Parts: sequence; C-alpha cells; structure tokens
Amino acid sequence: MVKKNDIIDVEIKSVDFPNKGIGDIEGKKIIVKNTIEGQKVRVRIKKKRRNKIEGQLIEVIERASIEEADSSCEYFGTCGGCSYLNIPYDNQLKLKENQVKTLLDNAGIKGYEFLGIDPSPNEYAYRNKMEYSFGDMEKGGLLSLGMHQKGKFYEIVTTESCQIVDEDFTKVLKTVLEYFRELKTPFYHKKTHKGYLRHLVVRKAIKTNELLLNLVTSSQQDLDLTSLVHRLQNVNLGSKLVGFLHTINDSLGDVVRSDETRILFGQDYITEEILGLKFKVSAFSFFQTNSFGADKLYSIVRDFAGDTGSKVIFDLYCGTGTITQIMASVAKKVIGIEIVKEAIESAKENAKLNNLNNCVFIAGDVMEKVSEITDKPDIIILDPPRDGIHPKAINKIIDFNPQQFIYISCKPTSLVRDLAVFIERGYKVKKIKCIDMFPHTVHVEAVTLLTK
Repeated sequence: MVKKNDIIDVEIKSVDFPNKGIGDIEGKKIIVKNTIEGQKVRVRIKKKRRNKIEGQLIEVIERASIEEADSSCEYFGTCGGCSYLNIPYDNQLKLKENQVKTLLDNAGIKGYEFLGIDPSPNEYAYRNKMEYSFGDMEKGGLLSLGMHQKGKFYEIVTTESCQIVDEDFTKVLKTVLEYFRELKTPFYHKKTHKGYLRHLVVRKAIKTNELLLNLVTSSQQDLDLTSLVHRLQNVNLGSKLVGFLHTINDSLGDVVRSDETRILFGQDYITEEILGLKFKVSAFSFFQTNSFGADKLYSIVRDFAGDTGSKVIFDLYCGTGTITQIMASVAKKVIGIEIVKEAIESAKENAKLNNLNNCVFIAGDVMEKVSEITDKPDIIILDPPRDGIHPKAINKIIDFNPQQFIYISCKPTSLVRDLAVFIERGYKVKKIKCIDMFPHTVHVEAVTLLTK
C-alpha cells in the first residue's frame, strides 16, 4: 500500500482539463499534473485521500506517442509558461477539444451543436503582452528577468528566446536586464518585501506595430531612469517604441498594480485594430493577448448573435469595450459594464475614436450594476474572469430574460458550472465553439450560444 512520499511509476491513461494526468494505482485514481496521455512517469506521492491520490512528477520514463522527441525551446520544463511545446500543434488542438467536450458530457449537457476548435492564426510569437518578473534563478544568484520556474514561487528563469512572443520582447528584456545588472540594482524579495525591481510589462499592438513598456518597482529607491529610456530608444526594434512608463507598486502581493504611474517617455497607451475598429489600450486595461486570434474570436461572437440591427445588447465584463464596439457597429444599442475604471475610460475614448454613438459604458461591479440598468436586452454577452460569473450575480443577470446569451469563457470548468445554472433557469445550449487563443499552453477559449 502506497503512502505519502513513496516514489512509484504510473501510466497516464487520460488528461482532465487543464493539465491533470489521470492514472491508476491500487484501484484508486492518481492525479499527476503536467503529464500527457500515454506517458509512463515516475512520481512522488504528495497527498493520499480515500478515493484519490495526488502525485508530483519527478521524470518522464517513457514518452507518449503524440510527443515530439524534444521541445524546440531550451526553457521548456523549467519555465512555467508553456506546457505543450513538446506536442505537435494538431495534437494540442485535439487534446483541448476533447477536454472541453468531456467536461460538457460529464456535466450532462446535451442537445447542442459542438463546432470543434479553431486554431490560432499564429502558432508562435502570438502574444501581445508579457508580464516579466525580476528575481534570481537560485538564492543569491545573478539577477534574472523572465518567467517563474515551473512549480516554484520565488525562482525566476530569464527567457531570452521565448517562442510565443515577438523578438522585440526579447530585445527589450535583454536590454533592461543588462542595464540593471550593470547597476547591481536589487530586486524586490517577495518574502522580505525589501528591494526595488518588481516587473517589466511589455505590450505590443500587432496591427499598428506600437510598443509600450512599463517598469514596475517599489518606492524603496529613487533611480533616474533617463539613461535606460535612451538605451531602449537606441535598440534596433522592428516595432515603434511609443511609450515608457514607470509604475510604483508597494503592495505586498505579487501582482502588477499602480500606486503611481509616471510617463518617462511618449504616451501611456498603444492603439490596436480588431475587425476594422481601433482601440486605445492602456497599461492596465484588459485586452485579448492574441490580436489575430481576437479577430477570429469576435467573428464567432458576431456569427452566433445573428441579425442584430434592431437589438439592444449588454456586454458584461467589457474591459476596454472591444466587444461592445464590435457589436455596436451592427446593433441598435450596446451597454458595457466593467469593474476597472481605467478600462471604462479607455472604452469611452475608443467609442469616440470609432465614431460610435450607440455605446453606453458603466464602471462598476457587474453584480451591483446589473440591478441599476433599466434597458431590456435582447442579447447579453458575457466575458467574465477565469473563475466565471459570481454566484450572486448570475441569477440577477438571467433575470433580464433576454432571448439569447453568448458566453465567452477562458476556463471551461467555470463555463460548465455556470451553464448548469442557465439550463436550470430555462435556457438551452444551442452551439459551442472553441478557439485556441493560447498555443502551447493548457488554456483554451470557448464561445457558447444559449437561447430561451
């Protein structure tokens, strides 16, 4: 009988979303994250419960038949960013499609049209935003800038040749890292809360080729960053550097937030284009991280909505108003709600930029603001955070009683949970289509059409 900390060999027989490999040991299910169906793996028993065992991956003993011999990325397995770089892209798509369909089947959702999965227009260099962290690879080691090591909280791996970002991201990363290594500037330690360097955020508008940089630090030093700005301006970039920001963040959490943001050069936004409309994207506003994929995603939303010329649409969790405006160009009126005030301000600017006067934007929590709206919607579009719709908000939203809901989800487990509530309240799932917005990762986007 196995016990905690035992080391055993297991064959992975299936994978549940997002990356939970499932095997059998002593007649019980064992879950091993970051594994692939068909692998034989060596694991350490981490937790043992009555009907389930959790194992921690030590090594892959035998590769799965769908795997390539080696990943093309030197950081794969160390960096926590990608999980599927060692699987051919067609197989990644099949894996994600099957995971979503299995979740739906297991939840008893039936009678709908499943439209499969669309690939990302770009398999590589698709990300338009990266949040890099400062730190070290090992305690007391050389300053690093990049991604968290897989499964670790403190250690950072410098990702100098990441394949899912534009090469300009790498050039910027190298330049900034070299600059602060020369100055021997300390990074902010998440444990002691001492130090200066926290994050570097890089955003690029793929269609307009604009680049925006945001250095995030604590207030524990007061460096003159003018020479860093000049150095970056002299880097041979394929993009146009339109702004460099310095954000002060003294919060204890390991998140990018602003106590104060200073513009050291240029402007504090980039302008991206989606389906013929322009969008000013500020440093802190939400925007889809795959610009060409966003064209596909929002085309699916328009297709699911059908003829909207005479209809009133609500766009809840609207971010910078991308969907609001894409639908406003083909609808009677669209109302967008978003909790991030800066995003709503950007949304209002974007509507003016696109000469749209049938959009209304409301800043606030969806759970509260839905009770204040007097308009009656024909369609409600939902694009909630990863955890889905707040349980206290979902019934208020359904109470609007529209003919259709279109639910955009980046976490299928949250989607399946929420769909059960819609079905219980008298709505039917009509269509579901997936799109891969995040190649080589475990994530997948799904669009669902529900009707009364």
